[in-house]
Amino acid sequence: MSVYDYTVKTAAGEEKPLSDYKGNVLLIVNTASACGLTPHYKGLQQLYDTYKNNGLVVLGFPSNQFNNQEPGTDEEIQTFCELNYQVTFPVFSKVDVKGEHAIPLYKYLVEEVPEPYRTGDIEWNFVKFLVDADGKVIKQYSARTEPEAIEADVQELLEAK
Repeated sequence: MSVYDYTVKTAAGEEKPLSDYKGNVLLIVNTASACGLTPHYKGLQQLYDTYKNNGLVVLGFPSNQFNNQEPGTDEEIQTFCELNYQVTFPVFSKVDVKGEHAIPLYKYLVEEVPEPYRTGDIEWNFVKFLVDADGKVIKQYSARTEPEAIEADVQELLEAK
């Protein structure tokens, strides 16, 4: 199994196989529009802009599970991301990322993080998972880890692909 075995729902309601991103380095992030960490969108977009031509894709998954900080509809979330942070990376349909209703992709991500990077949980909005070009989960970063702090790891995986 790899992340490429999963299908997710776009903000427009269409099924999107993650195998469409095969061969790219992925940074998968659960997001929220009304969180103190929402400015992470800016850093995520900067990473994406810097490395997208080298094979980095940032994938955003809005979730309302943490203090109801993502209350909007999929359309409202898209508009917010575009207007406030000029987000051009894919932001998918709102999902659960933990608990019994978590989407299968997130259950997989949490289980597949290798030691010593495994936390066993999604503690808040903006937890980040770095996935190599083969679809293997490499690291999990806490919600408070700034996107810029991940750049060296992204570069390393891009050079290895």
